[in-house]
Amino acid sequence: MLGKTAGGLYWMFRYLERSENTARLVEAGQRIALTRSSADDEWVSVLQTASVLWGYQQKYDEVTKENAIDWMLRDRDNASSVLSVVESARNNARLVRTALTREVWESVNDCWMALKAALARRVSERDLPHVLTLIRQKAAFVRGALTGTMLRNDIYNFCRIGTFIERADNTARILDVKYWVLLPSAQAVGSSLDNVQWETILRSVSAEGGFRMTYGQSARPREIAQFLILDKRMPRSLAFCAEKISDNLAYIAEDYGERLGVHDLARQLAQGTLDITIDEIIENGLHEYIQEFLTATAAIGAQTEIDYRFYE
Repeated sequence: MLGKTAGGLYWMFRYLERSENTARLVEAGQRIALTRSSADDEWVSVLQTASVLWGYQQKYDEVTKENAIDWMLRDRDNASSVLSVVESARNNARLVRTALTREVWESVNDCWMALKAALARRVSERDLPHVLTLIRQKAAFVRGALTGTMLRNDIYNFCRIGTFIERADNTARILDVKYWVLLPSAQAVGSSLDNVQWETILRSVSAEGGFRMTYGQSARPREIAQFLILDKRMPRSLAFCAEKISDNLAYIAEDYGERLGVHDLARQLAQGTLDITIDEIIENGLHEYIQEFLTATAAIGAQTEIDYRFYE
C-alpha cells in the first residue's frame, strides 16, 4: 500500500474518534460543572483535557461555558473542533476512496453532511444533548460500516490503529485531569463530591454499565481507575487500546513480512500496561503513569508515520 493511502486511512479514523471523544468531553464538562461552585472553572479543565486551551485563549479573554462549547464543537479556528475534524476525516476519505467500501464512504459522507447542518450555528443549551448524541452516533455508524464490510487486511488495520491510538490518548487525558484538576482539594478524595465526579468520568466513556456488571453499584475511585486502565474487556480502557494497537500492527507486520521499530514500541506498551497492578500504579503516582502512557502512545503514532512513510 502507498504510504499516503495508509496515512489517509489512519488519520481519517483518528479524526472520527476525536470527534466522538470531544462530544464526550463536552458532556462530561456539563455534568461535572453541576458539582462545582464555579462552573466556568470546570470548562478550563475540559479545554485542557482536549489540548485546546491555548488556542482558545488566543481568541477569548476569559473562559465561559458558551464560548468553550462553541470552540470545541464548531469553531473553524480550532483544528480539533468537531466540525474541523469531521471535515478532515471526509477529506481523507476522499483521498483513499478506492480503498473503502461503498458503505464506509457513504457513512463518512453522511456524518459530514449531518454534522455540518447541526453545527451551522451556535448550539443552544436545549439542543446540546441532541447534537452530542448525533456526533457519537455518526462516528459509531462509520465504525459499524468498517467492521461489517471491510476486508481484514492492511487497510482495515491502519483504520483500527488510528482509532485506538486516539482513544487511548483520550481516556488517559480524562483520567489525568480527574486527579489533578477536578478535585477542589485533597480532602475531597472519597467524599460524595469525589464519587459524583468519578461517576461522571465513567459516563463520559460509556463505561458505567460495564462497571456495574463488574463491581456492583458502589463507585469507588480505586476500582474505577482499575477498570479504565487495566480491564482488557472494557473497549476504552488503556489496556484494551494498547493491546489492539499492538495486535493490528502485528497483523500488518505479518502481511508485509517485516517487523519495524513501531512493532516493538507497541508490544512494549501492551506488556507494560498489563504487567502492573492498580496498587502499584497508585503507589508510584497515577499522574506519572499516565504521562508515561501518553508519551508512549505519541511515540507509536509518530513511528507508525515514519515506518510506513505516510508522507511519501
